[in-house]
Amino acid sequence: MTTLLEAARDLRTTLDAEGAKAEAAGTPMTDEAVRLCKEADLYGALVTKDVGGTELNAADSLDVFTELARADGSIGWVVMAGSTATAYFSSYCPDSFTDVMFADGVPLVAGQFAPNGVAVPKGDAFHISGNYSFGSGLEHAHWAGSGSFTQPEEGDADYIFAIVPKAEAEILGNWDVMGLRSTASYDYRIDSDVPADRTFSMFGFTRYRGGKQFDLGILHLTEIGHAGWALGVMRRAIDEAAVIARTKQRMTGKTGLAEDPRFQYDLAEAESLFRAGDLWIRTAFAKAEHSAENDNPDQALVGEALQATAWFTQKSTEAIQTLYRHIGTAALRDGAFQRAFRDIHAGSQHAMVSPAHTHAFAEAKLGAAPENAVDWD
Repeated sequence: MTTLLEAARDLRTTLDAEGAKAEAAGTPMTDEAVRLCKEADLYGALVTKDVGGTELNAADSLDVFTELARADGSIGWVVMAGSTATAYFSSYCPDSFTDVMFADGVPLVAGQFAPNGVAVPKGDAFHISGNYSFGSGLEHAHWAGSGSFTQPEEGDADYIFAIVPKAEAEILGNWDVMGLRSTASYDYRIDSDVPADRTFSMFGFTRYRGGKQFDLGILHLTEIGHAGWALGVMRRAIDEAAVIARTKQRMTGKTGLAEDPRFQYDLAEAESLFRAGDLWIRTAFAKAEHSAENDNPDQALVGEALQATAWFTQKSTEAIQTLYRHIGTAALRDGAFQRAFRDIHAGSQHAMVSPAHTHAFAEAKLGAAPENAVDWD
């Protein structure tokens, strides 16, 4: 039986070509790329088994998402974002909805889940209205997601996730960007009555299905995709730089780029960053999942995984910039390295890899500090 990782590897050359085609045409991810990823079940990597997904653990999901982003940053982004969003609803919604949502297999989901909307209770439903951005993969999606704060008549507001058929979302466009161009991460508007069983609470969710790793919540699931994506883009950039260096000699250079000790040093630094980041990311997610398996889901460990991913993404941006300066006009022209350069800069702006995670990580460290450093466990 072919694993999802084997399927992603088998598609690498084809997805690289499809990604380049979409970039050149200025279009969303191609229909062919979507078809291939869907037929290979790659959109179901994180989705619970009970509704037809593969429900990979963090380590295996990281492998798959890394491989996809290595082939093409935009394709890797769309698939990891779609798999993550679909996984939410596969675990945290009751059968009354998942029987509908997954009736024809694992669907394609896109959307922004920041709390940009307002959800007004309306019987057994909510009227949700809001404007959203960054609906990655919305061009091909079946469902559009949203985040909202509720407006109850009494009691505290809740932060809920909701989903509607894409036909109920007004697509506004507005995706003229430097990187991740083929994700078609359009702005959109939702103004719909949404049955309550198509919603769940960000912090007060119920796990209806799926393994104990789903008890770690939204941030854990979401960051797996971002970590795998950053690893894949960084892997491709390093490998492209090494290939270019074999035949590159800059006009003002005294030797070929591959013999330049400054380039060699920076290439080794980039490779070292990749290996260090890969190890920390995998260790952090494994520790978080281990806590959940022991019925003690530890949000502090989730915080470490968030920091590992944020740190690696931001440092990768710097490392790819350094390689870009060595490569010169070969990186200036269209090609895989240029795509990786632009995509990592686009991805580094996402909230899931923002400095907020670094500050939270530092605050947790300071809060746990004993009076004497030697007493630290």
